Amino acid sequence: MRAFVTGSTGLLGNNLVRTLHQAGHEVWALARSKEQAQKMLGDMAARIVVGDIRKVAEFAPCLKGADVVFHTAAYFREYYTPGDHSNAVELANVKGAMELAQAAHAMGVSKMIHTSSSGIVGLQADGSPGDERTPPWPGATSNLYLNSKRKVEPLLFEFARENGFFIASALPAWMWGPHDVGPTPSGKLVYDALANKLPPMIPPGGSAVVDARDVAIAMLRIAQVGRSGERYILSGGFAELTDIVANLADLTGVKPPKRRIPFVAAIALATAAETWSRITGNDSQMSVEGIRLMNAGLRVTAAKAEKELGATFRRFPVTLADTVAWARTRLQEGADPSRLTLSASRQKTA
Repeated sequence: MRAFVTGSTGLLGNNLVRTLHQAGHEVWALARSKEQAQKMLGDMAARIVVGDIRKVAEFAPCLKGADVVFHTAAYFREYYTPGDHSNAVELANVKGAMELAQAAHAMGVSKMIHTSSSGIVGLQADGSPGDERTPPWPGATSNLYLNSKRKVEPLLFEFARENGFFIASALPAWMWGPHDVGPTPSGKLVYDALANKLPPMIPPGGSAVVDARDVAIAMLRIAQVGRSGERYILSGGFAELTDIVANLADLTGVKPPKRRIPFVAAIALATAAETWSRITGNDSQMSVEGIRLMNAGLRVTAAKAEKELGATFRRFPVTLADTVAWARTRLQEGADPSRLTLSASRQKTA
């Protein structure tokens, strides 16, 4: 099988390329920087395709000959960077995804596996974990990234039905894992722990979590045995933020924060941080939408993926330990912690 992977240098894309390569598949990897992709992926990609998901027409001819397109690229810079990102999110996450599906179909690709988010799934009416048929979390509409995922999914499925094209959607929880070069917010928290810079106070809440390596394996299974027009939640369970930080502190040998901050106070601090970010033009260390999402306590079930795909998920402490070990090795190899910002990962649009 020839697989075309967008977002190949991101946390999920990187692990997906590795999974496909290890399974013996030919991988073509989309990246905005050929040099960065070659450095991160080595010979795991048969070909590096330089391109941007916001300009699908420029790389569309390279889709010809692919059997499956795995779409992991996304724009989620709005969480911590000042400014109005609504147009950029729409261009990459909605318009880009639709144009990719259209181009893949036109080029004779058989299947497209789209990456959404479990964050768009609400809780059941009785408060139990949401599944693939549960109505969206109401808060998703005010979250630019989640709203874009909520918006594009039915559009993709409609296109698939009208054109007889296979499209299925993976809905991963908050991803953690090795090879988070960007890094993503989860990876940044790991590096902060290694640098003894964990936040002094922990806001309330938690999130469904999952190992990016398990998501990659499950996405390959979707391509192999999944059903078109179906959604597959990929989650290894729910983790409280206080427990995540405590585990990171234990793994890195630093003192964990002892103070917890109430939700109302956390929102006030995040609002102030975002205001200061707009004034200075620097990244904000706190996000109002991020705190709201954590406080929602959105639990989901991956029972469908486990049954239909045979998906399995590592215990989260194992994922944390592997992530810390990988990050520690990367620092020992000379990665500059002062340059480990979220900028690249938040604008993961390749």
